[in-house]
Amino acid sequence: MPIAKPGVSLKQLRKSNGWTLADVSKRTGIPPSTLSRIENDRVSPTYDLLARLSQGLSVDVAQLVSSAEAPVPAMAEQQGRRSLNRLGDGELIEMSNHTLRYLSTDLLRKQVTPILCEYRARTLEEFGEFMHHAGEEFLFVLEGAVELHTELYAPVVLKAGESIYFDSRMGHAYLAHGPGVCRALSINVTPHEEMRKVHDVAAARARPTSEAAKPKRSVAPAKQRRRRSS
Repeated sequence: MPIAKPGVSLKQLRKSNGWTLADVSKRTGIPPSTLSRIENDRVSPTYDLLARLSQGLSVDVAQLVSSAEAPVPAMAEQQGRRSLNRLGDGELIEMSNHTLRYLSTDLLRKQVTPILCEYRARTLEEFGEFMHHAGEEFLFVLEGAVELHTELYAPVVLKAGESIYFDSRMGHAYLAHGPGVCRALSINVTPHEEMRKVHDVAAARARPTSEAAKPKRSVAPAKQRRRRSS
């Protein structure tokens, strides 16, 4: 199974655009020290951080986690697309309290980000700060039980086969409830306007530089044209 290297992707993107860590920090709201730790593979970014990088830098989340060279985004919406995930496919990001396997990273311009998750934290202290990011989220428990904590509601325990849909701008944390392995499928939905911004900027970057640099034909003022004709 491929191991995702978001730090490598982030550094390549930053250098190709001539950005400093401070520039990226201004665009994303992520401290330069955290960005440096991500780039140097000293910390694995959560989906929360990847979403902020995606929106702030106008790139697809899949481009940040994919180990393959990212394809050039299409200029227009494509129909009939698909992405097949075989056993063991996906880009893996390991963290101390959970493991995330990003699926269908070969497909850009997705409106959802599917992630297979394995949760290990059993207390809020182990989990750390609540996550929050733009969009909505659907969580379906595959194995074990998940204890979902949110800022606005009492904690809820979801068993295998149960699910929940919630506003992911609301702070949330996932705990493994009880003994044994805890796995779930998380579907993160990006707001349409944010996705459109990412797509438009990506498409602009993909345009040939010659097209952007083509000089505009100058038009002589009307008085000068009449004077020359006389």
